[in-house]
Parts: sequence; C-alpha cells; structure tokens
Amino acid sequence: MREALDGHGIYALASGLHLDPRFAKGGLSSPNDAIRAEALRLSFEAADLAGELGAALIVWPGIEGYNYPFQTPYAESWRRFVDGIGQVASRAAEHGVTVFLEHKNSEPAMKILMRNIGMTLHVIHTLKADGIDNVKVNMDWQHLLMNGENLAEYAALLAAEGLLGHQHANSGWGTFDDDNMVGATAFMETLELAVELRRARYGENGERLGFDLYPYTEDAVGAVKRSVLQWRFIDGIAAKIDDAALRAAQQEKDAVRAYELVYAALGEK
Repeated sequence: MREALDGHGIYALASGLHLDPRFAKGGLSSPNDAIRAEALRLSFEAADLAGELGAALIVWPGIEGYNYPFQTPYAESWRRFVDGIGQVASRAAEHGVTVFLEHKNSEPAMKILMRNIGMTLHVIHTLKADGIDNVKVNMDWQHLLMNGENLAEYAALLAAEGLLGHQHANSGWGTFDDDNMVGATAFMETLELAVELRRARYGENGERLGFDLYPYTEDAVGAVKRSVLQWRFIDGIAAKIDDAALRAAQQEKDAVRAYELVYAALGEK
C-alpha cells in the first residue's frame, strides 16, 4: 500500500462491511452469531492493518440498521452494535489506533442505527463508561447536511468535548449523499465551519482535512483539485474575519454585525 502511494502518508483507513452481501442485514449488529463473528473478524483485521500502517481507523456503520418497521429487535440490535464497536475499538487500542465513528442517516440501510450526532455521542459515551476512550467523531459534511445538522455547531461542540476526530470534506444539496466538490453548495455553512475549525486549532496536532468525493460525471482528479483549491479559498476568507469582533457579536447574538464582518472578509466595501 505504501509503495502504491509513492511515499504519500496513510492517515486513515475506512472499513467497508456494507460491500459484502453477507452483511446485508447487518454485521456487528447481526442477530446471526456466525455472521456477526465474521464481521468482527474482518473489523479486527482492519484495526490490525491500521496499527501496522500507523493510521487511524474510520468506522462507518452504514449497513448496521434496518429497512422496515417491525423488522428489527431494536434494543438487542443496539446492544450488539455498541458491543461490536467496543470490541473493535479495544482491538485498535492495542495498537495505539484511534477510531473515528462516522454517522449517516440512511443508505445503504434505510435507517442506519447511528444516524446522527446524538446517537454517535451516545455510542462514544457508553464506551467511555466502559473504559474505552480511543473513539472520536469523523464529520462527513454532507452526512450532517442531510440531517439538517449545523457543521460549525457540531465542530465546536465536539472540539469542546475533545471528540473532534476527522473531517470528510464535501458538499451537496442536502437530500442525498451527493459527495460533491467542497464549497459547491452550502458555502456559508462551510465558511462558518472553517472559522470554528480555526478556533479549535484543528490541524495543529496533525489532524487532516480529508475528502469524501464521488464525482459521478466530473473528471475525478479535477474534482479533487477544485475541492483543495476551494477549501483553501474558504479557509483564507475565515482567516480574514476579525474573530475578536465576531465573538463579541456572537455574545450579543447580533446577526447583523456578524454578517458585516463576514462580508467584509468577502470583500464587501
């Protein structure tokens, strides 16, 4: 893997049980003990590989859920799911690996168990109560937008709790997991997020800004390049905003003053 990347670092691996038809009705949460054991085995292999590479492990449990009312024993499914995440995190901890949990509301499971920030924090705090403390949050921006969740608000909340783990940068219309280029839509929300990431000093301890893009119709390399350039532009605007004045406006919840400062940074005379 290192050879194929020609010297580029490997920051994080992402698990993908959803790609295996054996786990169509869940892996870590499967009611079938043999299927669940296989999901755990593969997840342990992922944790071991992350340790071997010195990378973090992203767990996106998109297949852990259900499609119909009356289909799922909810409490049991949640118990098995949280226990499974705990086992994977414990295995990762043996290698000094941090686990990043990524939530999403649907697809491929129509109702993913861990489908919003609150449920993600529930998992993390439940694991912490059991002494497992190497789990943080991977914010996929379009996944939050799909939920109507505010990017900057949750970045600030997670940073305050020490749980701001990783960023999957992208954009979209907010109804599907578009994985469009950064800043193509939700521009103001992305700019506000850039401000909060700066306030959290995100990146100073080696954190990365990753991209989760799916250019259905665009040149893939071009889409990635535009995302890098557009993020740098947005982050550059965030750097120009008078943060002390913005904080003062926010203390008064003065939206008019806040936008004066934002538009000044955008070049309004």
